[in-house]
Amino acid sequence: MPRLSKSAKSSRTILSQLMLPEHSNTQGNVHGGWIMKLVDEAGALACMRHAQHRVVTVAIDQMTFSHPIKIGDLVVLEAEVSYVGRTSMEAEVKVFAENPVSGDKRVTNTAYLVYVALDEAGKPVEVPELILETDLEKRRFELGKARQKYRISQLQENGI
Repeated sequence: MPRLSKSAKSSRTILSQLMLPEHSNTQGNVHGGWIMKLVDEAGALACMRHAQHRVVTVAIDQMTFSHPIKIGDLVVLEAEVSYVGRTSMEAEVKVFAENPVSGDKRVTNTAYLVYVALDEAGKPVEVPELILETDLEKRRFELGKARQKYRISQLQENGI
């Protein structure tokens, strides 16, 4: 039976959350761990939309923050499937900090996460192929393929 195909844009997920004092440290910056939690949620939702199955996180690539996120900022996360294998998917998640009063918005980081789709028994299940409609999607897919090849080589190198 041939695999279904779905576009990247059909997985697009946008989450927004106002950053409050309970999300921050004593300097007024939002905890990186809180942002990581939101990134994981956004990536998982994008992959669930693509696979139409539950997913589990199997890898999170480097997460570097280029700008702090402050109390009162609106954090906007934009997630989309960027690469698919047989049962795994990579999601690209861009994080923005927006001042909701002035409208100033800047990218604070971009993260790549890998998820595996699971059936009702908790076993990996095949996911739809990714329809690549734009040059950007084609480039992201090739870069995702290279990242996945690197991840697998690291697991093999470490005997995992």
